[in-house]
Amino acid sequence: MKFYPSACIFIVLFATLFSCKSDDSVSCVSCSAPQTLDFTLCRESDGNASVNGENTGTPYDTYLQDLQADGANCN
Repeated sequence: MKFYPSACIFIVLFATLFSCKSDDSVSCVSCSAPQTLDFTLCRESDGNASVNGENTGTPYDTYLQDLQADGANCN
């Protein structure tokens, strides 16, 4: 059996490139709060929160916790 280093490199590169493709998903919830109009909160593919399509630059979990602490209801 022959060993082909270039084939091994190709397989590793192929697996690396396609293993991250599933991380591109975005999930959203609707939120309401007494002091604002209803809005959409999304977890972007980079892990940050976006509000009505505007990336906040804040991690989603932190942003959601702060909203809920301020009385917002998101579901």
